Amino acid sequence: MAALNGLRILDLTQYEAGPSCTQCLAWLGADVVKVEAPAGGDPGRTLLGLAGYFLNWNCNKRSVALDLRRPEGRDVLLRMAPHYDVFIENYGPGVIEKLDLGYDVLKAVQPSIIYARIKGFGLDGPWADYKCYDMVAQAAAGTLSVTGEADGPPMRPGTTIGDSGTGVQMALAIAAAYVQKLKTGQGQLIEMSMQEAVTYYMRTAASNSNFGERPTLRTGTGPLPTLRLYPCKGGGPNDYVYLMAVTPRMWQALCTVIGRQDLLADPRFEDDRNRYKNHEALEDIITAWTTARDKYEAMRLLAEGGVPASAVLDTKDLHDNPHLNARGFIQEVEHPERGKVRLLGWAARMSASQEPFRTAPGLGEHSSEVLAQDLGLDAAGIKQLVADGVVGGGQAVAGKAGWALP
Repeated sequence: MAALNGLRILDLTQYEAGPSCTQCLAWLGADVVKVEAPAGGDPGRTLLGLAGYFLNWNCNKRSVALDLRRPEGRDVLLRMAPHYDVFIENYGPGVIEKLDLGYDVLKAVQPSIIYARIKGFGLDGPWADYKCYDMVAQAAAGTLSVTGEADGPPMRPGTTIGDSGTGVQMALAIAAAYVQKLKTGQGQLIEMSMQEAVTYYMRTAASNSNFGERPTLRTGTGPLPTLRLYPCKGGGPNDYVYLMAVTPRMWQALCTVIGRQDLLADPRFEDDRNRYKNHEALEDIITAWTTARDKYEAMRLLAEGGVPASAVLDTKDLHDNPHLNARGFIQEVEHPERGKVRLLGWAARMSASQEPFRTAPGLGEHSSEVLAQDLGLDAAGIKQLVADGVVGGGQAVAGKAGWALP
């Protein structure tokens, strides 16, 4: 069985911070019912016209299209709520209050509800009403300040840990609250600030600040010549290898791999302090070795020689990577419009818990199925809700990012 078999989640999330959370839980076996507006659904469906964005964050979910701005739609949601363990939302500040779907309202119809809220800056404090997206949260949490060249401006990181990093932490909190509920029968309110969540990934950088007395400096491609990025043969934008010789034994291994054991007796490089002082000379020596090899050969020789290192894999490399494919990490799913597509998988491997990988749902694809299951509505009742515009079922989202259901 799947680990979270039996856990049911009403998912009122959009874009990435919330959907990443519920996708984690769905991959662990939770029944995630994504509630979307009939007109357009989750804005992530058409974000920048890239269908892949929605598909990458909404696997293994069911979709119900329900107009919560109408009293009839809100009533349907509240009738559904008693059948669920978790309610989660990540709307902008004040939206859930305008819909009158706060914790007290949901708790009144489902006393043991776990009510989860993701906000950019939390529910209180002077910034609570500010709107927030991933990079805003990252800027507010410090990640831009430690990214970039030492003599250059702060730089935008390429990963979206403001959203997905928050989502994973919320998934952990929900799972913990569910364990507590199974023991006590009680639910609870969980609030998570994106700004605060991202600071979790800043703890190593913050450890260099003497407990907040000074800012941690940017180090560009690496703080030391033995912990940095090096160019490789090919000259492409990602033809690089990153190596981390962090111990004396690894320094010895690095010198052996590149055929320069003479460096071990060179006083310029006898310790980290001297290697930093004479970094340009050492970087030139290592660069001469890496540029004579492609990134995969450089990685193999370094790794097999005892030096932690990796080729810089781009997003195409990830999908084609023989190691990830050999481990079954790259998942192939059937998309109604695009046919077979490859998606990055889920890292957790549990020997006693299995859950098949399923593609993201079409907008309202499961409206009839879920309403029949939760409310006992027959076909005529559901058809009437659709005719009244309260419920949407199985329609495509307009635009290139949308896809029509068969």
